[in-house]
Amino acid sequence: MAKAAAAEVDAGGRAVRVSSPDRIIFEATRDTAEVTKLMVAEYFVSVGDGLMRGLRERPTALERWPSGVREGMRLATGPQDKNAEAFYQKRVPKGAPDYLETATITFPSGRTADEICPTEIAVPVWCAQMGTLTFHPWPVRRADVDHPDELRIDLDPQPGTSFSDAVRVAGVARELLEEKGIRGFVKTSGNRGVHIFVRIEPRWDFVDVRHAAIGFGRELEKRDEGVTTAWWKEERGERIFVDYNQNSRDRTIASAYSLRPLPGAPVSTPVTWEELADLKDPRVFNLFSAPDRMADGDPWAAIDDVQHSLEPLLQLWEADPTELNYPPDYPKMPGEPPRVQPSKKVAEHWDASGNRIE
Repeated sequence: MAKAAAAEVDAGGRAVRVSSPDRIIFEATRDTAEVTKLMVAEYFVSVGDGLMRGLRERPTALERWPSGVREGMRLATGPQDKNAEAFYQKRVPKGAPDYLETATITFPSGRTADEICPTEIAVPVWCAQMGTLTFHPWPVRRADVDHPDELRIDLDPQPGTSFSDAVRVAGVARELLEEKGIRGFVKTSGNRGVHIFVRIEPRWDFVDVRHAAIGFGRELEKRDEGVTTAWWKEERGERIFVDYNQNSRDRTIASAYSLRPLPGAPVSTPVTWEELADLKDPRVFNLFSAPDRMADGDPWAAIDDVQHSLEPLLQLWEADPTELNYPPDYPKMPGEPPRVQPSKKVAEHWDASGNRIE
């Protein structure tokens, strides 16, 4: 039987064309059926309210897997990965429809770009036509791209730790936030991690928000010995890493209701704190099950009801304002430690400001 040449998806009253609708994006597993390109587009419509809650008016990079997800396929993270099958799209692709709107953002290098800025569900559906599985929105709105309105706490399990360890640390994080009068909203990462999002007043720049995340992470280290903010992997040990750099400019986290490129089409899924405490396997949330959760009500429905002050967390930073490393593609930042693995560092080769002495 010949494969369908194209299909149309009703996305909020707008017909979006999906070519090669029968293309297999996720192969079947023991627990899940295969997923086609058309099913991905239809999935984004089915979780549209929750998906758009995280994407609307936000500059958004796309994680594109045009040939689908297969064992051994790689995601390009830099020029060295030119033969990778998947890649990040940070600029508006050619052939974008006229209803797709954009936002101009500035990278750490100072270069600028126009990124996709979703304003309606037809945009993510068109992105599915382009092979997009995961959306990476900036923590800013288009009206003010230099002042985040969101703090993101990424709890990343290191080798030797598990999802259950991340869940435990998330509980400690919730207690700390509540002590500061802050409400956090939690979701699974779609893999082994846990993400906590906090809406904040857009009064602080990226450096301030990053410092707040460092201060928060350091306080978590004091409360749970299984937590670390160590940037260098050789120093992290079997602990949950608080990835503070996810709050740096041009660093993003998979949006709520994004698919992740793993077997079974798992979804980064908002949950209640009570659900998280009892959750054993985040893979129960996938393309097939997530729409039913939306039908019962999105746990993040109230996330936009409040914007918190960042001051309580900045006070944690100010108690120990020792700078930590930035991502390697950043220009050298003020006060940053040397960009060399501690095991390879020779003290006399670096000055007090972290600059190499030739």
